[in-house]
Amino acid sequence: MGGLTLDPVAWRGRTSGLGDRLFVAGGKCLLLLLLLLAVLLPLLAMLWRGFSGEAGQGGGLAAAAALYASDNFRWLLGNSLKVSATTAAIVVPLAYLFAYALQRTLIPGKGLWRAISLLPLLAPSMLPGIALIYLFGNQGLLRDLFADNIYGFWGIVLGEAIYTFPHALMILISALSLADARLFDAASSMGASPWRAFRSITWPGSRQGVFAAFCLVFTLCITDFGVPVVVGGDYQVLALEAYKAVVGQQQFGRGALIGMVLLLPALLSFAVDLWLRRRSRDSLGGRAQVHHPRPARGRDGAFLLLVLLLCAVLLLVFGMAVYSSLVRFWPYDLSLVLDHYAFSDLPGGWLAYRNSLVLAGCTALFGSLLIFTGAYLLEKTRQDPLTQALRLLSFVPMAVPGLVLGLGYVFFFNLPGNPLSGLYGSLTLLVVCTIAHFLTTAQMTASTALRQLDGEFEAAALSLKVPLARHYLRVTLPLCLPALLDIVRYLFVSAMTTVSAAIFLYSPDSMLAAVAVLNLDDAGNVGGAAAMSTLILLTSAGVSLLLAGASRGLLRRSQTWRQAAPTH
Repeated sequence: MGGLTLDPVAWRGRTSGLGDRLFVAGGKCLLLLLLLLAVLLPLLAMLWRGFSGEAGQGGGLAAAAALYASDNFRWLLGNSLKVSATTAAIVVPLAYLFAYALQRTLIPGKGLWRAISLLPLLAPSMLPGIALIYLFGNQGLLRDLFADNIYGFWGIVLGEAIYTFPHALMILISALSLADARLFDAASSMGASPWRAFRSITWPGSRQGVFAAFCLVFTLCITDFGVPVVVGGDYQVLALEAYKAVVGQQQFGRGALIGMVLLLPALLSFAVDLWLRRRSRDSLGGRAQVHHPRPARGRDGAFLLLVLLLCAVLLLVFGMAVYSSLVRFWPYDLSLVLDHYAFSDLPGGWLAYRNSLVLAGCTALFGSLLIFTGAYLLEKTRQDPLTQALRLLSFVPMAVPGLVLGLGYVFFFNLPGNPLSGLYGSLTLLVVCTIAHFLTTAQMTASTALRQLDGEFEAAALSLKVPLARHYLRVTLPLCLPALLDIVRYLFVSAMTTVSAAIFLYSPDSMLAAVAVLNLDDAGNVGGAAAMSTLILLTSAGVSLLLAGASRGLLRRSQTWRQAAPTH
């Protein structure tokens, strides 16, 4: 820059005026306020409610000891552990093979198979359960394949396996994408067989990802009540018991005590994830070369067959859910109509769907700006005690299941004398809760993109007396536009499909589509539940495609600098 030498570290914390100081301090204080009111205080309220010995509260340590020592609790805990462990044991190997096919083979149509594998992310967790009823229920299309029926242990396992498959797949794709071609070349030159190369190179480099995927699937299963409430039957689990205790029986103390138990697997999974991240930080050297798989007809054919089989299962499940939403009266009148989409049995009709659109839009708009700006301030400004505290608090939502966070909101926003109690039951509180629930993943995406930007951008802005806020809007946002669009898409889809926290927070005027699916199924209107699930699925997929298409033009104009310059 014309002989000007800039230290990309020395500028940190230095501001060029009052506006910069207001931007930095105001942004950090807003993020701190969100984390305190939307995450920390609700969790503390739940802990207080569970262990408080006051009348009408949890009953104190004696009540907790009595609950945890009861035969019913041990039965529920055993059921939850059995379902979660079985699901993880099924999902992780299948997801590993699927990820291996996408990353380490030359099968055709990888983009299509990956898109199909991510379908469960676009729908609430109840949709796989609803589809399983139409496939294997008492009047299901393939009911003869089950000796009894789908309701019970295996119904929950199959539903949870479909729901958690893409979560495990994304972790394993990331784990298998890190490979140094030089290692495989060396193994090949030494005459090592493909199986020997897998055992010596691929497996050691990806086993930490396998462990992380197992912990994630286990945690998702043990804290989810969407699948068990649809196909669980008499097979009860802890998450469903917490839901019934609060919503059905108004036993808030019991719900709080069970919620604290459900918090433990998530905390353990979070700790394991942090440990694995530290160990794998330097797993790939700076001189590593990208590994490109070589053609192998037998291997590629076998993995293509496996991918086709798994994608066919997913298409069958989701296709059945869409088809059942159009059938007039299953299984006696299979004519195709749109009667279920009238939602005549649902108070407010289409209001729940409109509320979900408002929730998803506000969450994506305000959440992405707040989270990305917060990540910018944490990465590009002075690393003072407040910044370190914000970093720590920002990781808390990842360790808190939605069910537990929702319980915390019930106890905190209903506290006597809480000036924020008027927000309870409003869409505003649902937006705040949804942003807080999915904050960590979005912020990690933003931080990863921001760390790729050289600190000299901010140093140059400071030397030229450009206000930090203007530099953020004019330079940083355009440079990080791909990550910002990913955050918008992630928050929108998550808000459309979430039910675990929202189930405790809605009112008749703020009913959400995902909650309506649960209520319709409880009322016996499975066709209406399938119709609402289909709307959520199609909306999530449509908005994702629109964002992807719209971003191409934006990226083409703002990301020209990323394209390689022509060589002469």
